[in-house]
Amino acid sequence: MCGIFGIANQAEASRLAYLGLYALQHRGQESTGIASSDDEHVFMHKSMGHVADVYDEDTLAKLKGVNAIGHTRYSTAGDSSESNAQPLMVTMRYGPVALCHNGNLINAVGLRRDLEAQGALFQSTSDSEVILHLLARSQEPDIMEALKETVSQIQGAFSILLITKDAVIGARDANGFRPLCLGRLNSSYVLASESCAFDLIDAAYEREVEPGEIVMIRGDNLRSVRALPSTKTSKCIFEHVYFSRPDSIVFGRTVQASRDQMGRLLAKENPTEADLVVPVPDSGVAAAIGYSAESGIPFAFGLIRNHYVGRTFIEPRKAIRHFGVKVKLNPVRDLLKGKRVILIDDSLVRGTTSRKIVKMVRAAGATEVHMKITCPPTTWPCYYGVDTPTRKELIASTHTLDEICKRIEADSLGYLSLQGLLQAVNAKPNEFCSACYTGKYPLDFIDAIPDAKEAERQLDLWEESLKKTS
Repeated sequence: MCGIFGIANQAEASRLAYLGLYALQHRGQESTGIASSDDEHVFMHKSMGHVADVYDEDTLAKLKGVNAIGHTRYSTAGDSSESNAQPLMVTMRYGPVALCHNGNLINAVGLRRDLEAQGALFQSTSDSEVILHLLARSQEPDIMEALKETVSQIQGAFSILLITKDAVIGARDANGFRPLCLGRLNSSYVLASESCAFDLIDAAYEREVEPGEIVMIRGDNLRSVRALPSTKTSKCIFEHVYFSRPDSIVFGRTVQASRDQMGRLLAKENPTEADLVVPVPDSGVAAAIGYSAESGIPFAFGLIRNHYVGRTFIEPRKAIRHFGVKVKLNPVRDLLKGKRVILIDDSLVRGTTSRKIVKMVRAAGATEVHMKITCPPTTWPCYYGVDTPTRKELIASTHTLDEICKRIEADSLGYLSLQGLLQAVNAKPNEFCSACYTGKYPLDFIDAIPDAKEAERQLDLWEESLKKTS
């Protein structure tokens, strides 16, 4: 997940980076950092915590220069600690270079082992540090050529930003797993995970950074090179289901439009007689509006979210995830009492959160509670930047629909089909990665990935069993 933001050729670079990260706070809540440059030096400040807590006037004043990059972290590789907070910064033949990374490298373990055998010293457990070590070892005189060489050696999901003394550089993997978009603010170019970061600073969205593309911004000049051949895109469909804000453009499409369609198609595929359509806020709101519009069942905010509590799915401490539902959500009893309620949520992973929400709504007086999910059952782990559990922890991989419904104590349970989800995001053939629903991963597994080979073996056994029963 993670949020990354960069801006070049802007007198208020660090302050605008701060605002951009503020807009991207939903993408990561563990730590945040900003690096800036002024043609001679690279300055940096980072810490554990939220954007609003980490920066103040004094810290931003020390982040001098007209270029800046920033990061909000959600850990998928490396533990949640200050040593893994980004940007990561080193000094190399190209001068001081700082890096922000959104994604997950599937060959990082092997690369790190090889680099350490050659004498490399690592300061973090993050897979992102591998990129800097490879870049530092390049013999190319130009940093763009060195980065081209570096990205050809790494595999997996990466949208990255780098800052040097006089430039900001953005790069995206050949599959385009994670988003990265390009905008303009007068004579400044801006890069961000989502376009909502542009809106806050009055920048205009221009386009996506293409899969396999590297862009270098120096002053008001943008240089683009095709670093990797992009023969097959694998954009993460979960960006539209859950991660991204509905007011963002991600992968060239507004998330609001996708989620509205998810709700409408869910209503067609899973019709249910009820009195109210209630979203599980916030990611369920747009889909619930679509479900209500299609079904004709009234929409109501029957659950109120405390916005001063983080998104429980991405909290790094399990204890918070398990008790956080009651801290995060509270039912509106007058709306729910005596009603047949359809709950709309974006996903159902372990089932523990859904069960608590269903029980909460029922305790508030609802006579029936029907759970509707705006994506297919999540049955396989993600290795491309989502901190999903192992397969045995994913409830849909070990339970039938009826068993899950009974487990969460709902009167009924319905999922949007994969075909419906792809239709909702207006997908072209083979445009999106849906491995978390199908087990068909777009990149080959690497031996060093925990659980990956076992997942591959399970998929083979599962496909064999399907052939026997068909």
